[in-house]
Amino acid sequence: MQKRTEKIVLKIEKLAVLIILFFGNYLQAQTSIINVESRNSLSLNGDWQVILDPTNIGEWKQVWLEKKTQKKTDFVEYSFDGGPVLKVPGDFNSQLRELTYFEGVVWYKKVFNYNPNNEKRLFLHFGAVNYSAAVYLNGEKIGSHEGGFTPFEFEITNKVKNGANSLIVKVDNKRLENGLPGTGYDWLNYGGITRDVNLIETNKTFIEDYSVQFKKGSLKKVSGWIQLNGTNKKQKLKIKIPELNKSYKTESNDIGYANVEFDSNLKLWSPENPKLYKIIIESETDTVTDTIGFRSIEVQGNKVLLNKKEIFFKGVNIHEENPYKGTRAYSKQDALVLLNAAKELGCNLVRLAHYPHNENIIKEAEKMGLMVWSELPIYQHIQFSDSLVQIKMETMLKEMVHRDKNRCGVVIWSLSNETYPGTSNRNNALIALTQKCRALDSTRLITHVVNTQSYKDNFFKVWDTIYEYSDLICINEYIGWYDPWQGKPSEVKWDFAYPDKPVFISEFGGEAVYGNNAGPSDEAAYWTEGYQEQIYKDQIELFKTIPNLCGISPWLLFDYKSLGRMNQVYQKGYNRKGLLSEKGEKKKAWYIMEQYYKRK
Repeated sequence: MQKRTEKIVLKIEKLAVLIILFFGNYLQAQTSIINVESRNSLSLNGDWQVILDPTNIGEWKQVWLEKKTQKKTDFVEYSFDGGPVLKVPGDFNSQLRELTYFEGVVWYKKVFNYNPNNEKRLFLHFGAVNYSAAVYLNGEKIGSHEGGFTPFEFEITNKVKNGANSLIVKVDNKRLENGLPGTGYDWLNYGGITRDVNLIETNKTFIEDYSVQFKKGSLKKVSGWIQLNGTNKKQKLKIKIPELNKSYKTESNDIGYANVEFDSNLKLWSPENPKLYKIIIESETDTVTDTIGFRSIEVQGNKVLLNKKEIFFKGVNIHEENPYKGTRAYSKQDALVLLNAAKELGCNLVRLAHYPHNENIIKEAEKMGLMVWSELPIYQHIQFSDSLVQIKMETMLKEMVHRDKNRCGVVIWSLSNETYPGTSNRNNALIALTQKCRALDSTRLITHVVNTQSYKDNFFKVWDTIYEYSDLICINEYIGWYDPWQGKPSEVKWDFAYPDKPVFISEFGGEAVYGNNAGPSDEAAYWTEGYQEQIYKDQIELFKTIPNLCGISPWLLFDYKSLGRMNQVYQKGYNRKGLLSEKGEKKKAWYIMEQYYKRK
């Protein structure tokens, strides 16, 4: 009995160590400096050497030590030299044929030169790595990060050396049952260092973070804060808006924090007039410049108000994929490909599904007058009862809000998509997440997307506990595709569990191959443009029956890669619900939506 007890204690101790090790590594990734473009930075983009590690044996071999032979009998069974080179930023799937569908480990290496300055601090910043990253500098592990779509960084002031430095990153895009998203999702799992990598040099004390936006419900009062990082935390601070000759002064406290609040006659940002201001934030030791717009977004009753005026969201869903290149989108050029198509369709909003997209698309959308719906990758089969999943959810939420809180174009935080009420602990986890989001940012709309409504005898019953905590009732419905019509679209009846809230149809549509007009246009099995076109015509009739309709967003803009789409005649590894083909060709349904948005 005593031996059995000792074994149990030993197992518990080992488990405790594993938990400590996990969180020690997981938490080493620091909350990232915002507005990287305005910082003194050195890009580490470009060519990186890589080792492909499909069996994940690099950990055992300790690849990051870059061992060298010392004696005649020595040999080392790995080498970055002589291997492939990948571009960063970029996904590895599109760069090497053998990695097209790869999910696993790739080791990246970059050598950079640096001359340390005793008066400066240095940070290593990653825009995103999908899905997990372990980072090593000069043979030492400096930390880890999990989550494929948000930035992270490490301070390396005391770790960088004069001259050449070797940076190695273990990248693993393998799906995890307790990951976000989980093991199943409907898009290509692009792996790699998919966004920019920068060295950011700062003064000893610098402006780490700030929030400058309208106070909730106001069109005049700017409210926010400034946070300094460093030893000299008590400083005089200033916010300047040169165009208005406006200067606001304050002072930080002992922990480097200062509240901000002032009145100003700012021109309001809107889709019709996407006005942005140059904002200068100054401390005694640092200056940061940003471009910020000001607007209010709120729900009053069953209406959504932008700048106190009712607005209808004319949206479209977008995945972070450049359709012409078949790559993960990351650059300004990629962003313009997607956003220009959305503007041509007549949109005033883009839903960036189903994860936070790169900063370029957020900023370019803002310039073009496109509102942005930003979303967490809490998608379908999430293990909400796993305590680690709940921690990951909160971490990703904080990272998403942290990065984009000053982007006025972002009007909706979407915290989940198509999760199921019957999943253990789902309601409690999402309610808690919603409350945390409101505590982080009360100025934007918060929603969850649900598709658990019932449709029978041409009657929609819309219910879900999570709607009680959402500003919008967002519904994914695919009547005409996954569900057949059960009567005339113009005669559909609705029953909402929360009838006084605005309703947003966040997904609808069906699949079609561009140019395919062979076969009956009234049968789904042939993937014809005519069948998809009829779905859109019927959906527009359906929209007229929906009480409190505040917006719609068809699924989706471009056909995109998804390995679950295995019809080898029509799909060929693509989700074909796009209004445009992957070559940018307009399907018949495009013109139905374009005309509808013109009328709205």
